[in-house]
Amino acid sequence: MASFGKHVAYYRFSTARQGKSGLGLEAQRAAVATYLNGGEWQIVGEFTEVESGKRADRPELDKALAAARLHRCPLVVSKVDRLTRSVAFLSRLLEAGVDVRFADLPQIEGATGRFLLQQMVAVAELEAGMISKRTKDALKAAKRRGVALGGDRGVIPTAKVRAKAIAAIEERAASRAADIAPTIAELQAAGKTSLRAIAAGLNEKGIPTARGEGEWTATQVMRLLERLPATS
Repeated sequence: MASFGKHVAYYRFSTARQGKSGLGLEAQRAAVATYLNGGEWQIVGEFTEVESGKRADRPELDKALAAARLHRCPLVVSKVDRLTRSVAFLSRLLEAGVDVRFADLPQIEGATGRFLLQQMVAVAELEAGMISKRTKDALKAAKRRGVALGGDRGVIPTAKVRAKAIAAIEERAASRAADIAPTIAELQAAGKTSLRAIAAGLNEKGIPTARGEGEWTATQVMRLLERLPATS
């Protein structure tokens, strides 16, 4: 099935030697192109990283995730092992708010993809031997006390839970504003300083609005700018 719309591609080399030689880059690009399988798709960003698979601090991946959030589009990787089997790292992908797809595992997409990634996190925990005995003991103790574990128990959210939910929404909005900030700075540097000019520039670049619907307006830009830290 052919893919459509925007995509961000991420390539990784496990050693500096591979990265400098370009070994495997064309193969990774070919794998991504094969996965997209024709259609009317566009790669809006390509990011190449030379990192060890055991490290989680990957600046180019951070840029790729930011670009995917900015354009509200999927991040495509040639092979799942390019994003390591680290529990912390896979968890980070799940929390990034980005649809991550793998050319060698096309079934990882959407809700099914998130479920499979969650299972990969569980498998990685087992392989790394990181299952906590204290957690297992605590669950057993809770069960002995008669605590119902798992499932929807009809719990009504407390004021504290609702406050956390609101805070999470605010955090996502602030994160979205931070992702768009560099693009706004580019527009301002190009002389588009008014709210309407910035809105028009965002629309021209095809940057989705917060809700992903319609076009940017001066009011939306104003609200977004209010979320950004003041610059001197």
